[in-house]
Amino acid sequence: MRRMKVIIPVLLIVISGGVLAFNKLGKTDDPPGRYEVIMNLVGQILKEGHYQPKAIDDAFSKEVFTKYLKDLDSEKKFLLKSDIDKLQPLSTHIDNELQGASLDCFNSVNALIKQRVTEAALIYPAILAKPFDFTKQETVVLDPDKIDFPADEAARTEAWRKVLKYRTLEKLTDLQEMRDKSKEDSSKAKTDAQLETEARAKVKQLYDRYFDRLKNKQDDNDRFSMYVNAITTTMDPHTDFMPPADKRYFEEQMAGKFFGIGAGLKEEDGKIKIGSIITGSPSWKQGVLKQNDVILKVAQGDKEPIDITGYAVEDAVKVIRGAKGTTVRLTVKSTDGTVKDIAIVRDEIVLDDTFAKSAIINGQHKIGYIYLPEFYADFQDRNGARSAVDVEKEVQKLKAEKVEGIILDLRFNGGGSLQDVVQMAGLFIPDGPVVQVRSRGGDKIVLPDRDKNVQYDGPLAIMVNEYSASASEIMAAAMQDYKRAVIIGSTSTFGKGTVQRMYNLDDFFPNKPEIGALGALKLTVQKFYRANGGSTQLKGVSSDVVLPDPYYEVGEKKDEDALAWDEIPKANYNTWVDPVNVEALRKNSAKRVGSSEAFKMMTDNINTIKNLDKQESYSLNLQTFKTEQKNNAAALKKYDAVNDKIKELNITNLKADLDKMGTDTVKLARNKDWLKFRSKDLYLDEAVNVMNDLIVMSYPKMKGKPTN
Repeated sequence: MRRMKVIIPVLLIVISGGVLAFNKLGKTDDPPGRYEVIMNLVGQILKEGHYQPKAIDDAFSKEVFTKYLKDLDSEKKFLLKSDIDKLQPLSTHIDNELQGASLDCFNSVNALIKQRVTEAALIYPAILAKPFDFTKQETVVLDPDKIDFPADEAARTEAWRKVLKYRTLEKLTDLQEMRDKSKEDSSKAKTDAQLETEARAKVKQLYDRYFDRLKNKQDDNDRFSMYVNAITTTMDPHTDFMPPADKRYFEEQMAGKFFGIGAGLKEEDGKIKIGSIITGSPSWKQGVLKQNDVILKVAQGDKEPIDITGYAVEDAVKVIRGAKGTTVRLTVKSTDGTVKDIAIVRDEIVLDDTFAKSAIINGQHKIGYIYLPEFYADFQDRNGARSAVDVEKEVQKLKAEKVEGIILDLRFNGGGSLQDVVQMAGLFIPDGPVVQVRSRGGDKIVLPDRDKNVQYDGPLAIMVNEYSASASEIMAAAMQDYKRAVIIGSTSTFGKGTVQRMYNLDDFFPNKPEIGALGALKLTVQKFYRANGGSTQLKGVSSDVVLPDPYYEVGEKKDEDALAWDEIPKANYNTWVDPVNVEALRKNSAKRVGSSEAFKMMTDNINTIKNLDKQESYSLNLQTFKTEQKNNAAALKKYDAVNDKIKELNITNLKADLDKMGTDTVKLARNKDWLKFRSKDLYLDEAVNVMNDLIVMSYPKMKGKPTN
């Protein structure tokens, strides 16, 4: 098992209804440009609207300055130490720029990084043009936190040489392994020298695409957005600036729908390809676009097309999507080699995979399973999808199937709509406070479930992990405080206890043609607290039944700009009439986990990865490198068989859901993969065991009858 990248949680968001008061923009008679307008608005909104604003002064500026340089040159391979010294006087200027001063810091850094990228673009081809000597005993340090910026141009070239040598060494050993495993006639096999040449060519191809993206795809606007976000995230990790395209993309993700062509994209060898076509979508109806076609260019209507070669999938998606009824023209190279222009009219596309989904797990007892990837809500459409409504529908469907217990899976659920989590919690409890929210001035609001009806009163379990955040933590905390459900999962959840509000910057400044759209600011405006008064900020929610954490170095506590933990007075609420006996469930689970070979392997694997990550330098000698890689692979390989130790769950779709999919082969294939993945899920397997125990404990009170 490989360590996953950290997933940043979705915000807990409410729609902006407030209006902030602002000073006039600019301090001169010259009309401000777009960047100046954005900076001034952001500065004022942070100062006047943020929940707990830091003083925007020289100290704040220095923090932003350091963060921006780290974002721009994360591996310290472009800027020189002398550049940092030269820019240092501007490190205290950012607070002035937020108050209307000229953007001296941004402009200077922006000009310098473009120059250094251009220089580095000449360094790597020259290095990769010559064979490397892998017999030398030398090492490279890859962790940028363990190195400084290069002292001069020679040191920068040497830093590039070592990194490129390491990347080539990785490719070379892979090619040698493939050759040695091949059944091809040894006399025809490539020599080590030939493979070394091939490895350098592959590395050059990767860096060609990387520099093409830096020089031709990343522009001043991208670097400015990065600059503003260095400012906002220094205030706190979840306050973000979104340029117009990012704002639209975010709203689409929250709504679970967008306006586009209905084609899934993938990136291969620097090319954007069609991965799938959604049945019934504009692409499917048009009929020309096919799977594995390469998209070369994208044009909006009759405008000049832009070359998207080297784009990341996310960036390609942004230019292909657009307003409903508008036309996008794709220049496509088909699998047969022909190149053609395809015009497609955008229409609404619904992302079914982002919505709540249920299944039945058969075994000792009949258990309902609800998977909720996020607390989605369509804020632009009153009749759009809402997670609370959808989960209620899944609950009703499972009740109709006479399940004996329900597991709600909130693993990797980064949060979403505050309104929906309050409404969803109300499905499982009578009326009462779900969450408390405190604003900047200290005013506290209790958000209650006002519906006395309980849609489901049977055994309930909620699965969480380190990536369950925000609204997921509100849901888990409420069910825990009411002693309504057993919380199963990691030691603690992510620890995001803040609420954000979206402010459209265009609402604060008349949109002039020369300025253009400004984007939006996602601002932290409140902090939320459990019904028991405790914050989930930093600490998260502790599971009742703790399973070995499959990840590490995850959570809000990893960010030095995160807000602190605190607590407020407890709200007035009554616990569930039949409190869950978590202590008995915990003891039973601990016995099973303690004797589980699969969980032992999982824990050992994480410890092995932690030890491997402590390595600071890596050998550039072929034989030493191979020995290190062999030892590392051997240490991890023994955990490859963890799935063999997991019993397969009997998990099936509800008939109504299968009927809805009909003959849609794409949906059926995705659904098959969805079920297969969960049938060999170690953590779901133990959650089922816990639920079986909970059902047995509840049986005398239920008198052996299905719930409700």
